[in-house]
Amino acid sequence: MTGRDHNDDVQRVRDASDIVAVVGEVVSLKPKGREYLGLCPFHDDRKPSMYVVPNKQIFHCFACGAGGDVFSFVQRYHGLDFGETLKMLAERSGIELTPRGKPQRERNPNEPGKAELLDTNQHVAAFYRSLLTHPEHGVRARELIERRGIAPEMVESFGLGASPHMWDGLAKFAKRKDLDERSLHALGLLKRRDNGEPYDALRDRLVFPIHQAQTGKVIAFGGRRINDEDEPKYLNSPETMLFDKSRTLYGLHQASRAIQKQGVAVIVEGYTDVIACHQAGVTNVVATLGTALTPGHAAMLRRLCSTVVLLFDGDEAGQRAADRAFEVLFSETIDLKIATLARATDAKDPDELLKRDDGAEVFGRVIAEADDLAMWHFARMRDRLADAGPAARTRAVDEELARLVAIGLTRLPPVRKQLMVRQIAQAAGVAEATVLQSIPGGRARGAGVARQDAEPKPARREPDARELALACLLCDGSLWVTLGGDHRDRLSAHAYRWPMTRVVADAVQRLTSDGIEPDLTAVLDDLSHEAAEHPGAFDPIEAVSCATMLHQSAWARCEGKKERLAELLSSCIESIEIDDALSGPKADPIAAFGEPSPEPETNEPESALDRINRLRSVHEQYGKNPRARLAGGRTAEPS
Repeated sequence: MTGRDHNDDVQRVRDASDIVAVVGEVVSLKPKGREYLGLCPFHDDRKPSMYVVPNKQIFHCFACGAGGDVFSFVQRYHGLDFGETLKMLAERSGIELTPRGKPQRERNPNEPGKAELLDTNQHVAAFYRSLLTHPEHGVRARELIERRGIAPEMVESFGLGASPHMWDGLAKFAKRKDLDERSLHALGLLKRRDNGEPYDALRDRLVFPIHQAQTGKVIAFGGRRINDEDEPKYLNSPETMLFDKSRTLYGLHQASRAIQKQGVAVIVEGYTDVIACHQAGVTNVVATLGTALTPGHAAMLRRLCSTVVLLFDGDEAGQRAADRAFEVLFSETIDLKIATLARATDAKDPDELLKRDDGAEVFGRVIAEADDLAMWHFARMRDRLADAGPAARTRAVDEELARLVAIGLTRLPPVRKQLMVRQIAQAAGVAEATVLQSIPGGRARGAGVARQDAEPKPARREPDARELALACLLCDGSLWVTLGGDHRDRLSAHAYRWPMTRVVADAVQRLTSDGIEPDLTAVLDDLSHEAAEHPGAFDPIEAVSCATMLHQSAWARCEGKKERLAELLSSCIESIEIDDALSGPKADPIAAFGEPSPEPETNEPESALDRINRLRSVHEQYGKNPRARLAGGRTAEPS
C-alpha cells in the first residue's frame, strides 16, 4: 500500500465512521446543544465531562484533556495501534482496505501480540461453531442445547459452539489451518501434558464465546461440560492481554443498546441465564465471569446507564455476593439495586423461570420491585440488632462505621453521606447526631485520602499565547497565509516549551510546507501518518489529545465564532512579540517592535526603561489573557 492508498483508506473509513455512533456504543451520550455529553472513559469520571462534537467529528474531555478524532478514541479505548484501529473501523463500516504487505515490526518472536491473539480467537470461534453443526462431533452439544431450550436464533446471536470429544481436536485444527501454536497456549486454549504434548483445555464442552463489548470480537471462551461426570461444570479462559475478568461482562455486546435505551442493566449469574433473558425479550441483561462485581464493571456500566440491578440467589452465597458488591461499589455514583427470585417464585434461576408461561411477567415484576442495595444492607443490619442490647448496638455501629469509612464514607457527597448516616441510625435505633459523632476521625484505611484505584484528577493547564496562536490555526488553517514570515518563525516547533505542543507545531510546519492548510483534521491525519512512519518518536494518542485540547481552547475563547479567530490570533502574536522582547537575554526590546510607538506628550523623551515598563503593562493587560480584547474581559464557556 502506498502512502496515497493509505491516506485514501483513512479518509474513507473516517467518512463512514460517525464519531457519535462509535463513542455512543460504549458511552451513554446525551444531547447538549449541538454537541453530546457523557462520562469520560479515560479517567474516573463521576460527572459528565466529555463532549463529542458531531460537526467536527472530535471528542474532548475538559477534565482530563483526552481528545481527538474517531481513530484516537478507538485507539485509546481499546489499546490498539493505528493499523489495528483502521482495520477495526473498516470492518465495522464494511469497507475493504487496500491490500498491503505485512508490517516489518520488531517484537519478541516468542510473545504473540494482541492482533495475533485476536485473530487466533476468531479462527477458534469459527472452528467451535462449525463443530456444533457437524453430524457426528456436534450431536451431544446440540442435544444439550435442546434440553436447555436454547433457540436457534440465540445460538446464532451468541455464537455458541462445541469443542471436540478428543484431547487433541483443537491442536489438529491448528496444524491444518497453520495457526501459531504459541498463540493458542498464550490464550489458554491449549495446555501441555507432563511429556510436553499439547491437549485441548476446553475438551468436550458446549462453548460460549466471550465478546468484546464494542467490536463483537471474541476475546475469550467459556465451556459448559457435556458429560456430567466432568469437573468443573463451567470453565473459563484464563486472563490474557485481551481478557480481563474484572472489566468484562458476558453479553454486553448484545445488551449494550438495550441498556442505554432503558437506562438499566440487570446482572445475573451465568451464561444460560443471560441467554434465557434475551430469548424472552429481556435484552438489558449481562453476567459477570466467575468474579464478583468490580469497580471496573461499574465503570463500564455507568457510562451506559444510571441504574444496575443485581439478581442474586436468595441463599447465603447470594447474600455474601451482594454484601461484597455493596462494599466494592459503595462510593460509585450509580444507583445499585438488588432483586431475588425467591420473593416472587420458586424457580431457582432466570433460566428456569423464563421457560414458564408467566415467566417474563414475573421476571419483570421482580426487577421492578428491586430494593436499593444500601437500604437492603441496612435492613439486614436492623434485623440482626432487633433483640440486641445497648452494648451490642454500640459495637455494631462502631464496626459498621469503621467499615464504611474504610470504603469511602468520608468522601461521599454531603447529601449521600447524610442518607447513609440516617440509615445507620434507623437500623441501630439511635439518633443521627450520635452516629455523626461516632464516625472515626479519618485514621481508618482509606479515610480522607484518595482511593488507590481511583485515578487522580489531572491538573488543567491554560495554554499560553504562543499555544493559542497555534490553536487558532487548528481552528482555521487559512489563517496561516495571513501571517508574515517573522510571525511564522515565532510559531516554529522549537519555540514551544511543552513536548507535545512541539509535536503539534511540527505537524503544522510539515503541512504548510506542502501547501496544505493546517486545520485540526489535517494535523490529526499528519500525526497518525508520522507515528506510523516513525514508531516510538512520540506518543500519538497524547499528541492527538494535545491538538484537540488546543483547538477547543481557541474555539471556546471565540465562542464558536470563526470571524473572531483572526482577532485572537493577532492579539496572541502581539503578546508573543512582547514576551520575546522582554524575556530574550540579548534582545533589543525596542528594536523587536519595529517602528516606535508615539511618544507620550511630555517634554522629556521616553527612556528605554520607561518603554519596557509601558510594554510590560500592555503584556499584563492583554498578553496573559489575549481574549480580554475580544470579549471585554468575559471568559467564554467551553463549547
